[in-house]
Amino acid sequence: MKKVIKIIFNVFAWVVLIFALLITLLVFTADRNGGTASLFGFIPMTVESDSMKPTFAKNDLIICREIDDIGNLQKGDVITYWTIIDGQKVRNTHRIVEINEVNGNKNFVTRGDNNNREDDISVYSADIIGQWTGMKINGFGQVMDFLRSQTGFFICILLPIALFFLFELYKLIVVIIEIRRPKLTSEDEEEIKKKAIEEYLAEQKKLNKNEENVSSSSEKSTDTKESTDTKENTDVKESTETKESTDVKEKAETK
Repeated sequence: MKKVIKIIFNVFAWVVLIFALLITLLVFTADRNGGTASLFGFIPMTVESDSMKPTFAKNDLIICREIDDIGNLQKGDVITYWTIIDGQKVRNTHRIVEINEVNGNKNFVTRGDNNNREDDISVYSADIIGQWTGMKINGFGQVMDFLRSQTGFFICILLPIALFFLFELYKLIVVIIEIRRPKLTSEDEEEIKKKAIEEYLAEQKKLNKNEENVSSSSEKSTDTKESTDTKENTDVKESTETKESTDVKEKAETK
């Protein structure tokens, strides 16, 4: 049972470590790519509005992938891109509803599935971040945002990694101690067995002696009681005989 628990713990520890390393890679790649994380060509994104409902909703986590050829994009595809909203440059994820081409350069007209009209600004090739793969995890976007924050990164990433390596260091030290510990020879094992047998026999002898003492004390007590009973019976008999002799003597004198 202990072996099974140890295996489960080790598997869990490695899973946590791998997850922590993946998040670490995402954080560093996001810092290098203007806040957009990328891992092996896949881009996890947190949905920040309900403009694409019911396809996905606010705080969902969606997975996009980098696009090798913009020309492969078609009407109906969902893309993530940079745009201007309320005077700020932000990421947005909407569906392509129209594709235009001017002098060989394509631009895309987009609209949210939950919106009644197209977006005001067309999307050009240089603005596109990636294409939605169709994968999403409901509500997990908030978790990813927390993990990317300084507090979340320390609590959920750095701390588990530190504890994991400390535990592995402890196991290494134990192994080294076991290796350096002198191994018992066959003579040493025989000597240990002999000593254990001698201690066992001595303990048994001690127990037997205690039982004999208890038995002897019991017999002595019985003999003392029998002697007392015999003495009392003798005294009673002598007293009775003396009384009878006195009575006979008194009767004789009376006559």
